Amino acid sequence: MLTPGQAVEQVEQLRGYHLNERQQLNLIRRYWKGAQNLPTVIPPDAPRDMKVLARIARVNVCKIVVDSLAQSLFVDGFRLSTDDDGTSSDIWKTWQANKLDARQTPIHRAAHAYGTAYTVVIPGDPYPVIRGVSPRKMTAVYTDDDPDWPAFALERCDPRGTEWKLYDDEYVYTVSRPASVRSNSDALTFVKSEGHDAGVVPVVRYLDEDDLDDDDDVELDQTIFWPGMRVPMRGQIAPLMSLQDQIDNTTFDLLVAQHWGAFRQRYVIGWTAPSEAELVKASMARMMTFADAPVEAGSEESGIKVGEFGQTDLKGYIDSREASLRHTASLSQTPAHELIGQLVNLSAEALVAAEQGRDRKVGERKTGFGESHEQTLWLAGKYQKVDVPLDAEVVWRDTSAYSFSSIVDGLGKLATMLNVPVTELWERIPGVTQQDRARWKSEYESGKAFAELSALLQAETDAGAKVAVNVTE
Repeated sequence: MLTPGQAVEQVEQLRGYHLNERQQLNLIRRYWKGAQNLPTVIPPDAPRDMKVLARIARVNVCKIVVDSLAQSLFVDGFRLSTDDDGTSSDIWKTWQANKLDARQTPIHRAAHAYGTAYTVVIPGDPYPVIRGVSPRKMTAVYTDDDPDWPAFALERCDPRGTEWKLYDDEYVYTVSRPASVRSNSDALTFVKSEGHDAGVVPVVRYLDEDDLDDDDDVELDQTIFWPGMRVPMRGQIAPLMSLQDQIDNTTFDLLVAQHWGAFRQRYVIGWTAPSEAELVKASMARMMTFADAPVEAGSEESGIKVGEFGQTDLKGYIDSREASLRHTASLSQTPAHELIGQLVNLSAEALVAAEQGRDRKVGERKTGFGESHEQTLWLAGKYQKVDVPLDAEVVWRDTSAYSFSSIVDGLGKLATMLNVPVTELWERIPGVTQQDRARWKSEYESGKAFAELSALLQAETDAGAKVAVNVTE
């Protein structure tokens, strides 16, 4: 157990790490939410139209990439290799009590966007409390000896940073500071400590992508977005920032060309409208007539000449933006039709082929996030005094593009041709939850028991009839 002074000292050290990380993550969040810097520097005295075009030129592609992954990852159940004592049911009740059917998605989204997300598991009544926490609110430090559980974790409890919680393997320490003080370590005040009986720091990390060299990236010459600002290349958004900027710049150029040069501009030489009303009338007329302008002596030509400028060709801008979108789709393994919107008369097989890259990427995240979910549920089981074995695993919903009829046909062949138990195939049906399977199993077993009882009674009836016939004879 840390003393109050040691807890305050540890919080102050981790706060430094956290504030540095938060600056980096704030930049990522701006790109995620489409609030990145304008595609070009606009002078203060620029026309209002130019400022509006720069603002609306930000096309948020990063959000599509994150959503494409997050909408393909849903945990629908929890199972063990053997479940005679109902352990998986008890643990699944904790999952349901914490509403993680819905709250798992924000955890996944944060991990995709920032590269890391966390869950905090603490004792509760009647079930342990599981909370997802953004890395903008939490910093955890790990050692090489134990990459699974942090040595310490620090959580920022409010936006102003007036309350912090420090987690170690025995206690949760609460430390506060006045809202008016920003950097004075003496302002930190120890409030309280509470035991949690987990035996480990009750924080579980979710990594979008694991990298054995991630800790050494500080030595690399990374892109500097502004003086002193470096962003780690992890998560889905950071590697796409340059492409996002390219798309925004191309869109801005397209809007400028479209706004000022995509329509035919006419000109008149030798005539000036006497009033603005006459100018508007002339610009809207299908045929314009003018009084003869004075001409030079001896000239046979009228002094009025009418012509038009050629309109700007926008095809190059559109093709350039589409090429950048395709490049983004390739680098992020996002189906191109989700970014470009071109999906015409694709068969089920063609759609599956188009989404193979994303499906492989989703499969990798299911493996990594699955281990983190299992670690979270193991910790919840420890609070519940329920032993969760190492072979426990979460069940993921199938969100692939395979047609439903082909899946059902394949499962039917597994049951009839390979004698795979029907109940073991139910979880492979898309959209079926653990509650559905439990209800089906109950009805299936009750129906099976009724059939066995009927067969037994029929056998006894047949045997009795046979005895009666023998006696009569």
